[in-house]
Amino acid sequence: MNSINRRSVLLAGLGAAGAGALAACGGGSGSGGGNALVNPSGSAVAATEKKRKGTGRRHELTLTAAPAMIDLGGGVMPKTWAFDGRTPGKEVRLSVGDTLVAELSNQLPNKTTTSIHWHGIPLRNDMDGVPPATQTAVRAGSTFTYRFTAGAPGTYFFHPHVGVQLDRGLYAPLIVEDPKETLDYDDEWVVLLDDWVDGTGTPDEVFAELKRGMGGMGTGQSGGPSSGSSGMEGHDMGDMGGMDMGGDSASPSASASSGGMSMRFMLMGAESDLLGGDAGDVKYPHHLINGRVAADPHVYTARPGKKVRLRIINAGGDTAYRVALGDHRMTVTHTDGFPVQHREVDALLIGMGERYDVLVTLGDGVFPLVALAEGKNANGLALVRTSSGSAPKATVRPKELDGMIMSASELRAADDVRLEAAKTDVTHQIKLTGGMDKYDWAINGTRFDMNDPDANPILIEEGQRVRLDFVNDTDMWHPMHLHGHTFQLGDFGPRKDTSIVLPKKRLSVFFDADNPGQWMLHCHNAYHGEAGMMANVAYRA
Repeated sequence: MNSINRRSVLLAGLGAAGAGALAACGGGSGSGGGNALVNPSGSAVAATEKKRKGTGRRHELTLTAAPAMIDLGGGVMPKTWAFDGRTPGKEVRLSVGDTLVAELSNQLPNKTTTSIHWHGIPLRNDMDGVPPATQTAVRAGSTFTYRFTAGAPGTYFFHPHVGVQLDRGLYAPLIVEDPKETLDYDDEWVVLLDDWVDGTGTPDEVFAELKRGMGGMGTGQSGGPSSGSSGMEGHDMGDMGGMDMGGDSASPSASASSGGMSMRFMLMGAESDLLGGDAGDVKYPHHLINGRVAADPHVYTARPGKKVRLRIINAGGDTAYRVALGDHRMTVTHTDGFPVQHREVDALLIGMGERYDVLVTLGDGVFPLVALAEGKNANGLALVRTSSGSAPKATVRPKELDGMIMSASELRAADDVRLEAAKTDVTHQIKLTGGMDKYDWAINGTRFDMNDPDANPILIEEGQRVRLDFVNDTDMWHPMHLHGHTFQLGDFGPRKDTSIVLPKKRLSVFFDADNPGQWMLHCHNAYHGEAGMMANVAYRA
């Protein structure tokens, strides 16, 4: 994996000039240990913006983030936070080159700040939704308008980038269609996977428990301060707790304890060979597909023989899913928006933040689409119905889950998106450090401070071919996500923005520095990222 690489990443993003008031990079520079950094709204960003082509079409919408009581099916109706009163939020669909104009209205309680990150889209930096690095957090009762051109076709989604709000109900799919699409299929089915805790507690309560760390059991000691603002200033974390969702594993009445420390949420003993050992930190009462519990699943209906494109998105906070459709094989066509050489598989392993597109020709009957919570002895369920017949049980486990299981490392980029060979200009080692003992997750031994995002940046320059060597020095897997770019796995692997790095393993990826700004690189486990496993990949001015 030496000096290979890439043609420029697919371009993106047209934002409105002056849209983001920035807190960290005034005047076009940050500290960066004495290095001037590109301002997220500065001239370098504007110059790149001028090179982007659009269709002239605008899609305007308002997204209202507010408390809501959500019907997850089966009598499960927790309080959570959601966009426009539904989880998942309403799908946003446009064509490549269209401009999205999305006004975020923050109606969350008790001075709670928020934002929207457009996951996977290589857009202009000041529209990336990462307070305070690229914008000021949106205060309760205020609005902020995101404007950008959808320059890259594919399967994406959006969610907050403040504290652990990712693990609420604030997410929705974003589909960018390609008018030059050559895939042949009859219909599409967008499939969102999620692990769910609201109702038995809140993500902030989960994080508070995890921060004590395994080493703090029985001592009441914290594993260290949070590395960033939770967005919960003045928020009463109990306002959504105490509501029985029917799951004993995380309910207060079923709380375990160890050494005097309550363990309402911390997961013990979850193991997965596919993930190299420890599968996750958090025990969830429910695993959802398209906002429905397994006992009362979402149903997709079609006729036998139809070829369907599934766009599968893992919007979870702490869970990898092994996904299979009973009595069917799936043909993988894309991952994270980019085409791959087609592979026929029985099941997919999907980490948090990853997306896969697959084609399936439907049989005759009723078939379970199962998202097995890897290592957690639980699953989400949806149904495909093409004719009459009884539905399988919520605990169904199709044989395909134990068949040929595909992960990204086994895929190859399609010829037309593979990076062109080029000399690597700069290599950065990204050592993943920390553990459950102190819950001190970090990059290169330094826990990221969101209040000082331009401290200790990973410096790159526009036009460089960049190599990142992820070295996982921990005992747990991490889905690493880079904002604003896609990278290629090795010399011939798929183009992605999120990729699993297994424990005690190394992964080398390459990308072209063609989108100036300051971009977060972080673990997409919501709790690892908030604890500090995050860094700023910053362009020199």
